[in-house]
Amino acid sequence: MTQAIQAMRAGGPEVLEFNEVDTPQPGPGEVLVNVEAAGVNFIDTYRRSGTYPMSYPHIVGSEGTGHIAEVGEGVESFSAGDRVAWHEGPGSYATQVVVKTDNLLRVPEGVSTEVAAAMPLQGLTAQYLATSSHEIKPGHTALVHAGAGGVGLLLTQIIKHLGGNVISTVSTEEKAELARKAGADEVFLYGEGVDITAKVKELTDGEGVEVAYDGVGKTTFDASLASLKPLGSMVLFGGASGQVPPFDIQRLNSSGGIFLSRPSLAWFVRSSEELAKRSAMLFNGIEHGWLNFRVGATFPLAEAADAHRALEGRETTGKVVLTV
Repeated sequence: MTQAIQAMRAGGPEVLEFNEVDTPQPGPGEVLVNVEAAGVNFIDTYRRSGTYPMSYPHIVGSEGTGHIAEVGEGVESFSAGDRVAWHEGPGSYATQVVVKTDNLLRVPEGVSTEVAAAMPLQGLTAQYLATSSHEIKPGHTALVHAGAGGVGLLLTQIIKHLGGNVISTVSTEEKAELARKAGADEVFLYGEGVDITAKVKELTDGEGVEVAYDGVGKTTFDASLASLKPLGSMVLFGGASGQVPPFDIQRLNSSGGIFLSRPSLAWFVRSSEELAKRSAMLFNGIEHGWLNFRVGATFPLAEAADAHRALEGRETTGKVVLTV
């Protein structure tokens, strides 16, 4: 039997239960992994709450790390005992999970268990944002919202590594310090009464930024658009404050012929080769010390409900991890 966290029905953290379930069996192209840690992400809370339609009960989670226990039919690229991590493995809040080999990353021995669990989803997201959604060039200035969040801290470090500059928005002075430590050149608090666009224009001598990376969504979208240089890029990769309502596409023209994209990770790791290439940059950053993954809080697997409460209550910075 396998121990797992199940969402028994749609609802708040209280619907999560720590139960015993049948151990899953790997099929062709899959492996069974002994999970050592699982990453906690907002999408887990959306699936738990019913915001994203799901069947109930279901085992929560999709990200984690561990060692392969068994390989399925036709698997030749991985073996039992290999240390791996993954960004997409449904049912990862468990002691064992089945993962498709196309979603596996090989984890170097020098990477800690907590970092290996924290890295895949947010790390790969930050990597594609800075290299593909808008390719950062030396001298580019980027506006990064929620700069002390998991993606924000990583994105800031990658932008700086690529020679760019970062203007970061955060919600508290404590988070502002974290953003500065990650390398942000300018940091300011946003919220009620703060004119984001005016502040960005002030910090860029009236020019604006080459790119705005916005995972907040509804409350910051208009300000992000207005903060761009002509021909700049608006990259909307999330909606923590709500989804952006439909708008007149002509605004992109009147705002300076700007580019708008709404990406998600799945489109940037469509092959195992692309996944390996993107993760190699992240592991290189860890190995050479220019990339630091901040694990803000860890909880035992059985306390997943408390982990969800902390995440939804904005009580954490960096990544939340469940340990098995």
